[in-house]
Amino acid sequence: MMIGRMPTAGVTIYQRQGELVTRVSHSEQKRSNTKSQFVQRQKMRHTMALWKMLSFVETMFTQRRTAYHNFTSLANRLPAVFVPNHGDLANASFLMAGIPVSDGTLPTVRQELGEVDGVPALLFDLVKDDDCYKKKLWFYTAEQKMEHRTPRVRFSRREVEWSELTPVDGRFALVGEEFANGMKGWALVCVIGDRCSPQSIVTRCTYYESFTTEDALQSAAKAYGGLTKESFLNGG
Repeated sequence: MMIGRMPTAGVTIYQRQGELVTRVSHSEQKRSNTKSQFVQRQKMRHTMALWKMLSFVETMFTQRRTAYHNFTSLANRLPAVFVPNHGDLANASFLMAGIPVSDGTLPTVRQELGEVDGVPALLFDLVKDDDCYKKKLWFYTAEQKMEHRTPRVRFSRREVEWSELTPVDGRFALVGEEFANGMKGWALVCVIGDRCSPQSIVTRCTYYESFTTEDALQSAAKAYGGLTKESFLNGG
């Protein structure tokens, strides 16, 4: 875990009573805040908000020096969501497709939402071979919640038994009405010893989209003191 001040991202991370806390860093010196810089800072803010939530459950990120660095390198590819630096939204996190929950050297398990005999389902390209008894199946659920008017993603993890999976045309599926929930997302991670498959959340959730617009960007940037014009930096 990285604890300290990150001037380029405009945030400070510290622990208080065992909980990871993220705060906006303030400086008396006015800093550049071009649109591209602001987008990147907002991405970093959201990445850390997601990691704060995900770190409450057991995960495997094995491809970087630390799990935190592994997660942030992957989460930086997610769409930017724009929120102000104060009020209920300042520490918000948003459910979206692609949130990483693991990274490792086993093959990725392709998964998608669909139906089995008219019932919502999550379908997987899994192979039940002679070595399947060595494989653990870690099943992650992410849920978008409102907590005291702050949107947050909460993660949980459980181990799935092969007997819970339904064979479907050479694939496997988890079947149930849960998979129609537009405020939830899921990922199945294959684990063998200290190796795992790289997986990310699949979801129907679109709640975050209203925070990705140009209006949302401009409103959030105003709370940070506005954007620095590129032409001014270039002497134009």
